[in-house]
Amino acid sequence: MTKDGDDSPAAPLEPLETTTMSDQDPQTAAPPPEDVPPTAETATDESLLVEATRTLAGVEVIADQVKRLPNAPGVYRMIDDEGTVLYVGKARNLKKRVVNYTRGQGLTARILRMVRETASMEFVQTRTETEALLLEANLIKRLRPRYNVLLRDDKSFPYILVTADHDAPAIVKHRGPRKRKGAYFGPFASAGAVARTINALQKAFLIRTCTDAAYDGRTRPCLLFQIKRCAAPCTGEVSLADYAGLVDEAGRFLSGKSKAVQAEMATAMHAAAEDLDFERAAVYRDRLAALSHVQAHQGINPQGVEEADVFALHQDGGQTCIQVFFFRTGQNWGNHAFYPKADRSLEPEEVLESFVAQFYDDKPIPRLILLSHDTPERELLEEAFSERSQYRVEVAVPKRGEKKDLVDHAALNAREALGRKLAETSSQASLLAGVARAFALPETPKRIEVYDNSHVQGTHAVGGMIVAGPEGFVKGQYRKFDIKSEETTPGDDYAMMREVLTRRLTRLVKENGSRDAAPRDDQGFGPWPDLILVDGGKGQLEMARQVAEEVGVLDQIAFVGIAKGPDRDAGREKFFFFDRPDIMLPERDPVLYFVQRLRDEAHRFAIGTHRAKRSKAIRQSTLDEIPGIGPTRKRALLDHFGTVKAIGRAGLGDLMEVDGISEGMAETIHGWFHQGEG
Repeated sequence: MTKDGDDSPAAPLEPLETTTMSDQDPQTAAPPPEDVPPTAETATDESLLVEATRTLAGVEVIADQVKRLPNAPGVYRMIDDEGTVLYVGKARNLKKRVVNYTRGQGLTARILRMVRETASMEFVQTRTETEALLLEANLIKRLRPRYNVLLRDDKSFPYILVTADHDAPAIVKHRGPRKRKGAYFGPFASAGAVARTINALQKAFLIRTCTDAAYDGRTRPCLLFQIKRCAAPCTGEVSLADYAGLVDEAGRFLSGKSKAVQAEMATAMHAAAEDLDFERAAVYRDRLAALSHVQAHQGINPQGVEEADVFALHQDGGQTCIQVFFFRTGQNWGNHAFYPKADRSLEPEEVLESFVAQFYDDKPIPRLILLSHDTPERELLEEAFSERSQYRVEVAVPKRGEKKDLVDHAALNAREALGRKLAETSSQASLLAGVARAFALPETPKRIEVYDNSHVQGTHAVGGMIVAGPEGFVKGQYRKFDIKSEETTPGDDYAMMREVLTRRLTRLVKENGSRDAAPRDDQGFGPWPDLILVDGGKGQLEMARQVAEEVGVLDQIAFVGIAKGPDRDAGREKFFFFDRPDIMLPERDPVLYFVQRLRDEAHRFAIGTHRAKRSKAIRQSTLDEIPGIGPTRKRALLDHFGTVKAIGRAGLGDLMEVDGISEGMAETIHGWFHQGEG
């Protein structure tokens, strides 16, 4: 990696051409006399001069780097004077690509702004251009530079996993890293799509969905066996060999061999009927019906597309929507709409290309990718994806036939999804403006934070913070706070609110500095809240005032307390302020409904966090309390005995048979369960 550490003087550069209201070059024109008041014309000249000077400084930084760059592929980063990465780009030839930024002419306003802010650059040389493309996508997702296309709402898609680490494999939903041994099928667009498919596959293939611990602890078949959704290998209702055949059929079906599996089932059904074994024939009949149900509820099921992802882009109102459809085994496994952040000056092809490269940075790549627009470097994408996946990947822009119909259908969904989002954004903007009017705020809030606490008689106490902005709830910004201060009395709502706000506001100032210096996006949304809503009356609001004063942000953030009316009825809420009397909004005021939604979301989030914490404490095993028992030994004991109760009944010799349990550890475990016994 090459960095800007050379202090050698840069080569002299010709000044950039600038347009001014004067016939003179702004860099040589004399400043106006001090006794002459500045006019609009001189002010314009001065601002253009400042911009030209800053641009020239950025050009000099880049030109200084160009002298040391190789004629080789790689990735470059443009960085501002605070160390923030502005842009990540890749190049087949670093020297030739970066030198373009020094020429001034032909650069868009966006690139000129980027050059103007550049204070340093960093480079990574790669062996090939395909490596550079993959590294660029990875760095963009990780660094999130301001001037790149950003995949804002990236997510981990769920998969179906057929496990392979047990004698009787299970079929389960999986999300996240693929650490567990088994066959993965997907992606699916939503967890609901996975649940529906697994439910149908249970009927068709009778594969278990229980955990290994539940399987090992069963002594008789569960309800799923009774309703014909599991073959019950746990109690020997089916042999492991026959069960393995069911698992193989399910794997083949999910791998795209659905027609062959169905044909085999139909043959077996007819054979059973001919043998007058009508009970067995009925089982095959029900399994075939379940498979038909899976295929009938997948929407569009293309005949000639076995495995593909379809990307269609639509732009309107300065925003972009990219609709992605997943097709596997000839079936539609769902779709998802993305709204990447991209500069308005970028062409649709550029946005789509950057999006697709980032999309597959951490996802498996199908053999066929269909696009709505022909991207500038489509062949390079093909080469990079093929190199990474170790099989040939085709990236195509279909012009006719069934594939073109799939792309057109995705484009229609993208257009409709963006239309709905624009309507929601417009409605959200009017609601935020209404909040500003109702609460007499100096300007329309772009970021609203709402706080609530949850506990049961002081136990498992948590605080929750939800965030809303110009595009609705921003769930990636939600935060939970475990109440852990020894000074906070259990069940004291005022003290809990004080702890939560102190931690939040202190960290806000520490990580983002002053309000004016904090970055904001093109809609004005940033890390600093414009309005904080506290669920509670005057007591909670007074606690918020004290915290804000101590942290030094009292004059930078508006605070409002929300309390339900005398009968705690929705619609009769009172709103409390620091410096003016409390108010109530008209019962049918849209702003009141909006604030109620914000408060209810904060309450839902806090309650959910509290319940999760409480459930975790309930689920915590007695084994966790035994000195010397960590996750590995705990797992080994449960795998061997099945339940904690069985471990407690085990003798020393039985405990020592477990991997990792020495004689001394066995005595510790046995003694823990038999304390006080004679």
